[in-house]
Amino acid sequence: MPGLLEGKVALVTGGSSGIGRASARVFAREGARVMVADVAVEGGQESVRLIQEAGGEATFMQVDVTQATEVAALIAKIIAVYGRLDCAHNNAGIEGAIGPTADCTEDNWDRVMSVNLKGVWLCMKYEIPQMLQQDRGTIVNTASAAGLVGARGIPAYVASKHGVVGLTRTAALEYARAGIRVNAVCPGVIRTPMVERLVGDRPRAEARLRELEPVGRLGTPEEVAEAVIWLCSDAASFVTGHAMSVDGGMVTQ
Repeated sequence: MPGLLEGKVALVTGGSSGIGRASARVFAREGARVMVADVAVEGGQESVRLIQEAGGEATFMQVDVTQATEVAALIAKIIAVYGRLDCAHNNAGIEGAIGPTADCTEDNWDRVMSVNLKGVWLCMKYEIPQMLQQDRGTIVNTASAAGLVGARGIPAYVASKHGVVGLTRTAALEYARAGIRVNAVCPGVIRTPMVERLVGDRPRAEARLRELEPVGRLGTPEEVAEAVIWLCSDAASFVTGHAMSVDGGMVTQ
């Protein structure tokens, strides 16, 4: 039985771990050929190995999404290797330093904005022209529950993720009649390396994060990946400009 994305070509940025790795693996499971992109080489290569071990097809390229020349080269590489680009999951992101707004440094603000927001914009800037040539394509950007509501102690992250939601909606309107759908996923607290860095070895910190979730547990990267793949599939053919919460009910409170 063919997968949801049989014969498609997919790009996943931030594909070396967490949600990105899970997304790349589910793209491959559903029949897509996958380009995994990340600054972290070892993790990206491991993602490719896992895909290939499961019988899928994938390639890794080291890319810093804050650099226009590198993103342009990434899209050129995808076309050179696979001939087209059907689906893009613009997922690369960082959490930045923790602290209240007045304590956020300019360097932290600039770094978080550069990766989380400029990086998504640069990816779309170079993905969309290729998709326009093909008369169709799907893009899913990783925002956050913190892109829909406020969150104490991470002002740059919250601002960047709100920006991703706004950018997603704008691009969705601009290219809706060109056959390109643009959506976002807004994960809640997901058990990823990013969250593990925040929690460390403090059981109380993890317990507090669980308390944020009405379902009483942290989400998994695979649960977010399933939403990404659905949004990229023909099953979501009438969905564009949507910021989909995958958050255990967090933002409904």
